[in-house]
Amino acid sequence: MANTILEMRDITKTFPGVKALQNVSLEVERGHVHAICGENGAGKSTLMKVLSGVYPSGSFDGQILLEGTPVDFKSINDSEAAGVVIIHQELALSPFLSIAENIFLGNERSKRGFIDWNDTNLEAAKLLARVGLRDNPVTKIVDIGVGKQQLVEIAKALSKEVKILILDEPTAALNDDDSAHLLDLIKSLQAQGITSIIISHKLNEIKAIADKVTIIRDGQTIETLDMHADEVSEDRIIKAMVGRDLESRYPEHESSIGEELLRIEDWTVHHPLDASREIVHQANLNVRAGEIVGIAGLMGAGRTELAMSVFGHSYGSNISGTVYKRGVPIKTNTVSNAIKNGLAYATEDRKRYGLNLIDDIKRNVSGSALGKLARGGFVDASKETTVAEGYRKSMNIKAPSVSVLTGKLSGGNQQKVVLSKWMYSDPEVLILDEPTRGIDVGAKYEIYTIINRLADQGKGVIVISSELPELLGICDRIYTLSEGRITADVPRDEATPEQLLKYMTQEREKPINERDI
Repeated sequence: MANTILEMRDITKTFPGVKALQNVSLEVERGHVHAICGENGAGKSTLMKVLSGVYPSGSFDGQILLEGTPVDFKSINDSEAAGVVIIHQELALSPFLSIAENIFLGNERSKRGFIDWNDTNLEAAKLLARVGLRDNPVTKIVDIGVGKQQLVEIAKALSKEVKILILDEPTAALNDDDSAHLLDLIKSLQAQGITSIIISHKLNEIKAIADKVTIIRDGQTIETLDMHADEVSEDRIIKAMVGRDLESRYPEHESSIGEELLRIEDWTVHHPLDASREIVHQANLNVRAGEIVGIAGLMGAGRTELAMSVFGHSYGSNISGTVYKRGVPIKTNTVSNAIKNGLAYATEDRKRYGLNLIDDIKRNVSGSALGKLARGGFVDASKETTVAEGYRKSMNIKAPSVSVLTGKLSGGNQQKVVLSKWMYSDPEVLILDEPTRGIDVGAKYEIYTIINRLADQGKGVIVISSELPELLGICDRIYTLSEGRITADVPRDEATPEQLLKYMTQEREKPINERDI
């Protein structure tokens, strides 16, 4: 107990019609990295919002003790004043303010009533150095990548003399290099005496960094495991999270592959703002009925750009090449033409581009095919509800009704709404861009089952993923992409992670005028 910095005792939090947390307890030791695991909707983020004052004292039952003393945080300002700082999954930075302005926003460094910009930028530079950033403090947030933005959030936390740093899915949107750098930073902060609580679905990262892990299921504490003393495997954590053994991370699937549905030939895409930059170069690929085809590539390889440019020219300029459906050229130059010709694209950023978070499930499901619900120029509301209810049940969307706001759903259930929306448009080919990003292993299994079901219906499915085990687990063939070029087309039974990575890092042959002479 003497080394305990935080206790949360019997925390119960209720929303209308839903008990999100039920007698949850958590004990965190000083200087530890403590992980919290659970399926989407298990209550992990709710618990941390209780701790950080987002849900103020009085809106929940139970007790919080910080360094042995009961605390009542009425707001996030109260928790930060006590040294408890939360970094949410959706970063809370102002894009058009500078790094320094964001770090000290609400905590401005002033002199005689005016902001001291020299002091602000100087102190910001010191904080950036602590997190391993060398960027100029006056650089605008919009001009740096997501990985660096995450580090700016941590620098902001350090400016508040943080004792307990809460990170909610900190690496969900990061590439492997940025993720590794962030995990190293958390370990270095630990060496400085800072306690971290990390929510993550990436079990390999938890095994690498955590001292203890607490598992929450259905709003209740299941167990806390000591990563150093207990025999803790990923399978052990998964079993506690989902309440059952997952014999395989990927459901069994017997493919029945038919005729070619879609073929893309000589597809070339240039940057939307700099037409001299080629993003995708003469890509050729195809997908057949009942086939699941993967696209693997490192960050910046052009995977999303390829998909978006095919689907309605949603990305790029000077786009050339031909798209064929069943051997016949089709136009996909607008989103409506792409949908009309049987294509669907589920974006990697479901919150920004895939869903209307302030509207309900019903409206989101019907959004891609309102014409099917039209009666006399108006949407048939009764039919719309019936259709959405059908998908809520068949897709196992965890919500009491289709009138629930989509923004209130967990990530896995939001992804099911995205898939329902596109399934309702009755496409022949679905392009799924990072379909399981930011969701837990149980929800992933359900998404894989849905993908298999789509293939069994004779649809062609293209899956873009940063996770090679995922592609190897569900795809029939895998294309690799490097520097905007297709470098290989590998059948699943011949593919290995090492082989795919070799193709993904294959450099393009430079023209003579680019070569070193």
